[in-house]
Amino acid sequence: MTISTILIVEDDPDIARLLDFTLRDAGYRTLTAHTGLLGLTLARQHTPDLVLVDLGLPDFTGDEVARRLRATHDLPIVILTAVDDVDRKINLLSAGANDFVTKPFHADELLARIRVQFRHRAGNGCIDVGALHLDVDARLCTLKGCEVSLSPREFDLLCLLARTPGRIFTRPEIVRELWQAEVRVADNVIDVHLSNVRGKLRHKGGYGLIRTVRGVGFAMRPQEVPTPSTAASGAA
Repeated sequence: MTISTILIVEDDPDIARLLDFTLRDAGYRTLTAHTGLLGLTLARQHTPDLVLVDLGLPDFTGDEVARRLRATHDLPIVILTAVDDVDRKINLLSAGANDFVTKPFHADELLARIRVQFRHRAGNGCIDVGALHLDVDARLCTLKGCEVSLSPREFDLLCLLARTPGRIFTRPEIVRELWQAEVRVADNVIDVHLSNVRGKLRHKGGYGLIRTVRGVGFAMRPQEVPTPSTAASGAA
């Protein structure tokens, strides 16, 4: 059985020790950094499976660390924050964080959120919807044989919709599956990611693959819909 490694980036020594004990007791390996710079260095050297980052570090903010990690690593990032502010949380999600835990936190809640992130990354083979192909293990998306470059969260969002084509996912469901955050925090973030995914699919010739059900949610169409040019020629 593979043991996952979690990098702790926390400048408070008492909290760092508590996190280290909690995670090791749960069966994880740990690495600890007390600054953002050291955390980035350890991430580059050891490639952990998940990173816990404190929001208030002495050198970088937690969202800056998340942004720098996301630029070079495809791994779950969970922010530890004492700030329960809507705008701040939106910034964290936009910076690349997968989830956040508000201090003071309960050990069981933290471990549950970590397990959710690992479950998302476990991989479930391949997903095919018409000409759309998602290799979950390789985290590769292709449409009509052409690769579609997606961010980690865009890929997760597309996989969520593609696993059950035709099923409408509400905003709360999407947030619960991908961010584990309050709906009011992630509403705008969902729209941004969906817009990005749609634009990238259209760029490869995929039109209308994701439908918006006004006032309800979003769904992947069961089969690929024709491009405008195809539809026009078929009608002629």
